[in-house]
Formats: sequence, structure tokens, C-alpha cells
Amino acid sequence: MQKQNRRNFVKSTTATALAFNLLPGSAKGANSRVALGCVGIGGKGAQDSRGVADAGAEMVAFCDVASPSNPKLARKKNKGDLVNKFPDAKLFEDYREMIRSTDIDAVTVSTPDHSHFHATVTALKKKCHVYCQKPLTHSIWEARKMTELAARMGVKTQMGNQAHAGEPIRRGVELIRAGIIGKVKRVHTWTNRPIWPQGIKEWPKGEAVPEGLNWDLWIGPAPMREYNPEIAPFKWRGYWDFGTGALGDMACHIMDMPFWALNLASPTRVLARQEGNTDISGPSASMIDYRFPGNEYTTDELQFIWYDGFNTPYTGKMRPPDELWKNDFPTANHVFRRFDMILEGEKGKMYFGRNREDWVIKPEGALDGFTEPEKTLPRAPKGPYQEFIDAIRNDGVALSHFAHSGPFTETVLLGNLAVRLGKEIKWDAKNLKVKGVPEADALIRRAYRKGWEIEV
Repeated sequence: MQKQNRRNFVKSTTATALAFNLLPGSAKGANSRVALGCVGIGGKGAQDSRGVADAGAEMVAFCDVASPSNPKLARKKNKGDLVNKFPDAKLFEDYREMIRSTDIDAVTVSTPDHSHFHATVTALKKKCHVYCQKPLTHSIWEARKMTELAARMGVKTQMGNQAHAGEPIRRGVELIRAGIIGKVKRVHTWTNRPIWPQGIKEWPKGEAVPEGLNWDLWIGPAPMREYNPEIAPFKWRGYWDFGTGALGDMACHIMDMPFWALNLASPTRVLARQEGNTDISGPSASMIDYRFPGNEYTTDELQFIWYDGFNTPYTGKMRPPDELWKNDFPTANHVFRRFDMILEGEKGKMYFGRNREDWVIKPEGALDGFTEPEKTLPRAPKGPYQEFIDAIRNDGVALSHFAHSGPFTETVLLGNLAVRLGKEIKWDAKNLKVKGVPEADALIRRAYRKGWEIEV
């Protein structure tokens, strides 16, 4: 294969991206029926439901705790439009009833974080295939147990970190493993989140529950709290009872490529700096420092740093240092309002965005002598929903399956554990323990509200 300079390398990589596909929708069995039930059909749930329908699933049932007939209870896209498009699909308030009483092959789970585990486990125990939104679970213990259960059931699974199916991430994995910047020693990832309130010190005062909302089912396994529009339908992410904060919202997207490319397992230790964390709510800004043992793609120890809160007064404290990017990546400054990453290797630095292929390699000349690697990962040019449905039909694999995304979610949520404990974590991955910190146990495995206990 020819040697290339940076300009030709990026050009050739982009030009061939759409042509490569190892999971064609026209493969044998592509016309087989996949009966699907959707848990959560507002906001992201509406997108997930439409996505699997467009991929060829038969929409058999919808479940939502907020009535589709009340547009005030929907966020973004009207649930009523979705229900009207599929009039034969049965409607449910309680996903347990939907899964128990309906003949379905697969389930999408697009609820707030605190209900992911219960809805997914209920579906897995019926041997349903599951597409679950990120983060996969609300707690670390849940991620481990869900991964183990999916393996025992032998079903197809996928986490909803959509860019995992895209060409930029899959090509990025191949390039990093081919040594485009040498062994990686440090990774910097960042987001502009939170874009909802965090650093909350008091629960909002209770208000009357809107007509058409089953608040008891919305609360589900979490502690009972009084309804307030500052919690649902959107701002729940900032509350520890229901969400996993800025890190849980975005890290399963942004940290994905290097975690995958570097074949990372569990970190050995995690340290967090933060501003504004409370017992009720996640911090206004944080910087989380993960340390991983070395392997064939990294130096002896890999430092993996996460930054959030760039839209807060703490911006100057919680973002990559100027010396990392100003000279080599001067255009990166505007991106600190959003999200991206820089990887530091022994041979150079890579500026990477998960939704585009115009990444930059520095210093100039770093690509001299680099040979473009072959494409070895399957491609999914029709996106994550099609990849999931094709995996079911053709006995294939959706690459963000729980065997990958479960351990990844554990790692992500360890950052929140470090934030909440306020001390360095020395992690015993085998036993799901923080060494010498027994008070961590209640955060690693959360308690469930009476009546919502579940066996795995």
C-alpha cells in the first residue's frame, strides 16, 4: 500500500468510507419479521422508535408513562404523531406489562437513566433483543449484571451511542491501532454539558402531577420524590436519583473511540476535581483523571482525562490546558463550547471529532512513512438502528453490544463515583469494590424503592 502525506491520506480515507460495508441490509434473512416494543417514545425515544421502524422492525407495542394524547407531556417530537403513524401498535403505561403480555422479539429502552436496568433486564429475561440508550445503566453494579445476563440469554444487544456505528469512529479505531501517532500516552476528551441545572442544593417544591402522567411509574425504582417540571421531562439528568449528569450523558459518545481503539479494560484508579457537586445533584463542572494499565496500544500507564462544564463560570479550570492545543490546534478553541478530543502519542497528537473525518495530525510530517491500514472492522453505513435489526435478522453483531458497552459504562460511571466520594478511587474491578472505602458500596449498587426489587 502506498505511503501518503496527510492531505492525500485524509482525502482517500474519506472517499472510500461510504463504499465499505460488511453488514448489508440485503443479506440472507433480511426480510424476516422483527416484532418490536418501544419503552419510552418521547424525545430521544421518538427518534429511536422511528429509527428501528425505518430499519424494518414491525412496531407492535409502545410504552410511555406520559400520555401521547397530551402534547405538553412530550419533549421535542410529539408522541401522538408516532402513535398515529403506527395505529396497530398497542399502547401501555407499564413496560413490565408490555413485555409480559405482548409477543415481541426486541425492545428499545429510551427512558431516563434510572429505569434502564429494570426495563432492559425485564426484556432480557424474556429473551428479547435489546437496544438501550446510553449510559447503559445508572449504577456500576447494574452494568456488570446486565452484561452477564445478556451473555446468558444469547440475544442481540446494542447501546445507543450512535456514532459507534459511523465511519469516523471505526476508521479512527483502525488508525490508532495501526500506530498513526505511535503508542498513546494520554487522552483528553471534553463536552459543553451540562446544559441543564446541576449543582442543585435543594429539591424543588412539589407541584400537582399533570393529567396523563403516571408519576409513580416515572419514578420506578428510584426514591419517591414529588413531581416538579424542573425534574421531568428533561432536567432529570442533573439529579443523582434519576440521571448520571454531564458525564453519563456524553462520555459514552465522546470517550468511545479511544476506549475501543486502545482496547481498554477497567482503570486501576480514578481521581476527580469538581465544582458544585451535592448529595442531590451532579457538579457544575468536573475534570476526571482515569489511569489504565498499559497494553500493546499504550505506554506503560495511560492517562485518560475527561472535562465538562465549559458553559459555566468554571470554564477556565475544567478544560484542556492551553499548551496542549494552542500551537498545534488553534481552531480547537471554538470546539470547547461543544465536544471533541485530543490524543497524545509517542509520535504526535491527533485532534479527533466523532462525527467527521477532518481530524488533524501534528506535528507536520508525522504521517511521513505511515502506511494506511486496511479496513478490518465491519461498517454500518445505514446507521446503528439498521445494524441492530440486521444483527437480529442475520445472526450478526451490532458492535456496541453489551459485551463492549457494559464494561465501557462501568468505566464511565467510575468517574461519577470519584466525584461523589470526593477522593481518589483505587478500583478492584473483579469484586466491584473501592479499596478501603466501604461507603462506596451504596453508590456502586444502589438500593431500589420497595416493590421494585429485581432478580438478575
